[in-house]
Amino acid sequence: MTTPDTQRPRPGSDILRTALRRNLGAMTWGTLLMGLYQAGETAFPIALGLIVEHALRERSPGALALSIASLAVIITTVSLSWRFGMRVLQKANTTEAHRWRVRVAECGLQPVARDVDLKSGEVLTIATEDADQTADIIEVVPLLISSLVAVLVAAVALGLADVRLGLLVIVGTIAILSTLSVLSKRIGAGTQEQQARVARAGAKVADLIIGLRPLHGFGGNHAAFRSYRKVSTEAKQQAITVAKVNGVYVGTALALNAVLAVAVTLTAGWLAFDGQITIGELVMAVGLAQFIMEPLKLFSEMPKYVMIARASAERMALVLTAPPVTTPGPRQPTAGADLEIDCVRHGSLRRLKLRVSAGEFVAIAAYQPRAAADLASVLAVNVPPHAYEGVVRVGGQELADLSIEAVREHLLVNPYDGEIFAGTLRTNIDPSGTSRSVPEAVEASMLTDVVALHREGLDHAVRDRGANLSGGQRQRLSLARALAADTDILVLHDPTTAVDAVTEQLIARNVAKLRRGRTTVVLTSSPALLDAADRVLVLDDGVITAEDTHRNLLASDDAYCAAVAR
Repeated sequence: MTTPDTQRPRPGSDILRTALRRNLGAMTWGTLLMGLYQAGETAFPIALGLIVEHALRERSPGALALSIASLAVIITTVSLSWRFGMRVLQKANTTEAHRWRVRVAECGLQPVARDVDLKSGEVLTIATEDADQTADIIEVVPLLISSLVAVLVAAVALGLADVRLGLLVIVGTIAILSTLSVLSKRIGAGTQEQQARVARAGAKVADLIIGLRPLHGFGGNHAAFRSYRKVSTEAKQQAITVAKVNGVYVGTALALNAVLAVAVTLTAGWLAFDGQITIGELVMAVGLAQFIMEPLKLFSEMPKYVMIARASAERMALVLTAPPVTTPGPRQPTAGADLEIDCVRHGSLRRLKLRVSAGEFVAIAAYQPRAAADLASVLAVNVPPHAYEGVVRVGGQELADLSIEAVREHLLVNPYDGEIFAGTLRTNIDPSGTSRSVPEAVEASMLTDVVALHREGLDHAVRDRGANLSGGQRQRLSLARALAADTDILVLHDPTTAVDAVTEQLIARNVAKLRRGRTTVVLTSSPALLDAADRVLVLDDGVITAEDTHRNLLASDDAYCAAVAR
């Protein structure tokens, strides 16, 4: 399968260029409006100096009124250009952040996983914080240009009064930016490491939430908490380091800007005292020296935000440039829903060989739980076909030759720890809203008592990860979802470990009845499910060692009897 992101590498710099290119129109308008705002801000002290100069010379009420009107026009221009300029830029920023969030989420939700060494919590951080910080480049560039406009206008105005004043502003600005560029690089590197550590802490929290119940069960919650505290402390220490560098950066920028403003003011005062500039030009110079601190501050902070955006873009590139774990073929399964595993060697599986005919209900009793988990991973294509020896065939076609969409359409593997999502019972059973067998699936999975317990029925709200459901209810809900999918081949991995024996018996009979005529494989040690199967395969030490009905195996195989009898 080929996606736009796998056609060519997309490093952080390419991501930033893409963001800038597709927002060129909004950035152009934003730059013009913000440049007009900065020009208006710069024009205010210039106009004030001209007014003082003109008022001292003319002393006319009409000229004073005209000057006041001119100031009103400048103030109005400043207000409107700022308002509409920021509106354009922030809309583009928000839209671009949304685009990258969707792209990262799309990569995480693709049928074929990507070969990236990141946990789900880290991907979540990349899809939120890093996407937002990358999109900030949309605002950073126009603000950088508009601040440069303000500094240049101020330098030209001061240069017209006296060349030395203009040169002082230009030389001082270059010196400030040269000093701060060194600190901005440290901020970028530190921010990238901080984001990585925060993401690891988030992934640790997600893992702890998933395993909270079993952790409480065997008393491991305190050790888990200590593990999280260690990861969180590392993230905190890195955040403090970045904050210190940020503090030094901001403090240095303010100090240097203040030194430049003071230098301009003192130089203008000396020139006025020496008679080389007029009083009006002195007022203009002092006003510009005060004003120039704001665009200089903004101008000097922009490199820092550019480095932060670049660091976030590099983290997004970890997801967007990661190649798929496998490249599925283009074929579709042929007629018939048979499943064949031919000499597969993976993990604890040792040249495993078995065949399930179309319409057959087969139970596999794995003496080692790891073997059942490895087999489920292979069938679910969580392990790419090139990563194990042997062949898996679905409908007569090798798994490696089938498109992932075809595999998902014909073969469903329901894991023993199936996720439950926030929403309702109905949306968990039928996420797409297209299943026609929801009532049958609810009844077969014995979820009817949960539905009847609530007035909303299937529309009863389910919290994130099924927090308001018991372990047995979550397991039955997951089973109902698998049955409602109504696929040609259904593989269930320990679907009844959290329910009582009576409910287990009923589920076994219901599943066998509902799936009659369709291929079903159950990896289980449940006597009820084993008894309901057409035949039982014994998986021991990675290979099939026995095959018969459940009752025949109980009567003839002592090891089997000891493994499954309860």
